[in-house]
Amino acid sequence: MRRFALILALWPGVLAAEDFQRLSGDEILSALVGKKLGYGDGVWQTFEGAMGTQYFSGRPSAGRWAIRNDQYCSVWPPSDLWACYDVLQSGDVIRFVDESGGATDGTYAE
Repeated sequence: MRRFALILALWPGVLAAEDFQRLSGDEILSALVGKKLGYGDGVWQTFEGAMGTQYFSGRPSAGRWAIRNDQYCSVWPPSDLWACYDVLQSGDVIRFVDESGGATDGTYAE
């Protein structure tokens, strides 16, 4: 019984940690332009106001990004295929969710 009470006591904290809000197109722009997100293990991404994006995961990669239908969309040459994601935010964490429900979290970095 004591374990059950402890689980119930901790449950609101777990829910608060997962309190992500879906962002609109304008909110996505505000959340990303001029910012850098870290994804862990030295992986990061920057978002330029001119709609360029730099991604670093052992080596740099340059792409383009846009807002379409309240989603973040990106293309990474040499591919010309755009991929779009819902964007959610909880504090300093930005979550990108693809069409199959897969999520990637980035945290604001310096």
